[in-house]
Amino acid sequence: MGTTTPHIDLTPVPPGQATLTDRRTQRSWTVDLAPFHLGTLPVTQAQYAQVTGEHPSTTQGNDLLPVETVSWRDAVLFCNSLSQQEELTPAYDFDVQGEPVLRDPSPDGYRLPTEAEWEYACRAGTSGPRYGPLDDIAWHRGNSAERPHEPGTRLPNPWGLHDMLGNVWEWCWDLYDPEVYGTYRVLRGGGWFDEHWSCRASVRRRSHPTFRVDDVGFRVARSVRSVTN
Repeated sequence: MGTTTPHIDLTPVPPGQATLTDRRTQRSWTVDLAPFHLGTLPVTQAQYAQVTGEHPSTTQGNDLLPVETVSWRDAVLFCNSLSQQEELTPAYDFDVQGEPVLRDPSPDGYRLPTEAEWEYACRAGTSGPRYGPLDDIAWHRGNSAERPHEPGTRLPNPWGLHDMLGNVWEWCWDLYDPEVYGTYRVLRGGGWFDEHWSCRASVRRRSHPTFRVDDVGFRVARSVRSVTN
């Protein structure tokens, strides 16, 4: 395990409502959201190593790059470990099969954002497919030289969140469609290797919770009532 607790900037997100759409099924649904805090940036390699002692990323040599080649399960375990290091109540328990389950009510620890929280925070009050011109806000296949970049080097959205689109896909807590895809979890945001059409606020991707690849990372969230200055 890491020996130093990293500093992770959190951005407050106001309460509101998110409407999500699945293009495959043509289904839309609306979610009411309480206020929460979301990582201003995706988790970096340095932060991941400080918490876990591990360096899983394919792209090495710059610890300020987003951590990648991490599974959904890796991200959940990171959240619990960071919570324990900060003497917070971990957000996740584990069932008899060893699968993570969210505590109820949600404790004060770190967690993955829900899919609705992610899209709502990404849009930041905007209504288009993106919160700004793509090249200004995101690293994607057209401008990334097919590699990840340091988070925070593109313009933020109106709420001050960076890299919500492009750079690395981000794990969310939710199951994608359990009746069809079983345990597959949601990924959002697009990555450095994606064409422009994947880097949109509404785009949903899915993968198995043990899947690891070099354009998938995550950012953390916390319930607003539990965050103290």
